Amino acid sequence: MSDLFSARADEIRAGAAPLATRMRPRDLDEVVGQPALMGPEAAFRRLVESGRPVSMLLWGPPGTGKTTLARLVASNADAAFETLSATSAGVKDVREVLAAARARLETDERRTVLFLDEIHRFAKNQQDALLPGVEDGTLILIGATTENPFFEVNSPLMSRMTLFRLEPLHPDDLADLVKRALSDTERGLGEMSLTIDDEAVSELGNRTGGDARQALNSLEVAALLASGAGRSAITVDDVAEALQRRIVRYDKVGDQHYDVISAFIKSVRGSDPDAALYWLFLMLEGGEDPEFIARRLIILAAEDVGLADAHALPLAIAAADALAYVGLPEATYHLSEATIYLATAPKSNSVARAMTKARELVTDGPSPSVPPHLRSAAYPGAAKLGHGADYRYAHDYDGGVVDQRYFPDEVSPEALYTPGSRGGEEEIRARLEEIDRILRRDRGE
Repeated sequence: MSDLFSARADEIRAGAAPLATRMRPRDLDEVVGQPALMGPEAAFRRLVESGRPVSMLLWGPPGTGKTTLARLVASNADAAFETLSATSAGVKDVREVLAAARARLETDERRTVLFLDEIHRFAKNQQDALLPGVEDGTLILIGATTENPFFEVNSPLMSRMTLFRLEPLHPDDLADLVKRALSDTERGLGEMSLTIDDEAVSELGNRTGGDARQALNSLEVAALLASGAGRSAITVDDVAEALQRRIVRYDKVGDQHYDVISAFIKSVRGSDPDAALYWLFLMLEGGEDPEFIARRLIILAAEDVGLADAHALPLAIAAADALAYVGLPEATYHLSEATIYLATAPKSNSVARAMTKARELVTDGPSPSVPPHLRSAAYPGAAKLGHGADYRYAHDYDGGVVDQRYFPDEVSPEALYTPGSRGGEEEIRARLEEIDRILRRDRGE
């Protein structure tokens, strides 16, 4: 009798679950997308089909099937399936799962798959608690993460797991899921007898960022809107109402944070203001810290524009100051203006090259001593020590330049800075030619 009640309870829970949960694939053939994992010769598929899986990390954005794949690993291995979320579980929970897995293995000779969602949220000591069970085979650990595991998962644990990367689903894959859910009368929305416009399907596929869970749950809302209005077809307006706004896939503390800011920097450096603006607004709409963006613009102004445009750095600093004064959304104008200005400005990395040469000369060269004529003579007794003797005051000479030694005696004078040929550095180059003539220095090309 208890089994009947239990089965009925499971049925009720399944019926109340969101569409995305009800439509979760029951076998590998129902999985859509992820060709690198699900192809006939893919390592992941062969591992699952063998029924002898190994501990693994599933790394990918939300809604790409990490939980589904973990369940399929367990079912194909005829293993018990345990699940923990790193947001709420602790070491005590891990030890309880390990103890149950050990007892199950010893009494029933049945293995256990532990699915640990958001494994990156486990602290080091919590991750360490998993090691014994993974190492001796007591359990098969499947960790799921949206973050780069090389940053977030301990090396000892990483070395005992196989990494598989999941990608956002293609809009065509999402379209297949949507149509399948609409026609499925057992688990989907088939009993509602609804159709969906091609434009609405395309909208769901394009605006949910490759997230199958978001696409299916939005479809469910859109279906209720259409049905409630007495219509038999889901329209693009129903989908727009269900979504409310585009889902911006951006993780401001994870791997994408580094990838997107890299794309932004390289777009500005490459003088593409349009691409730079795209990445800028992807960050802003995704909730990135605007002060982080402002700091990157200040760095870009010095590192990549440099002296080719002397206005670049003050303008970038002004944008950061404006952000501090007015905040968002108004400071979006200032960040955009700075982005466009830096992207369209002439570029030069001459200062960076000069810094590298200077650093190498200091670290690899001889230990210097300051020549007596350059030493400070500002304190009593300095003159008796010969400090400042024979120093020639540059302003007393034509052009404000005088031929005297400025390098230490131990270091051969070397041209460290070579100006570029773009923007304001053309003027600097012309002035340096006269300075080099007086100082008798060969700067080269």
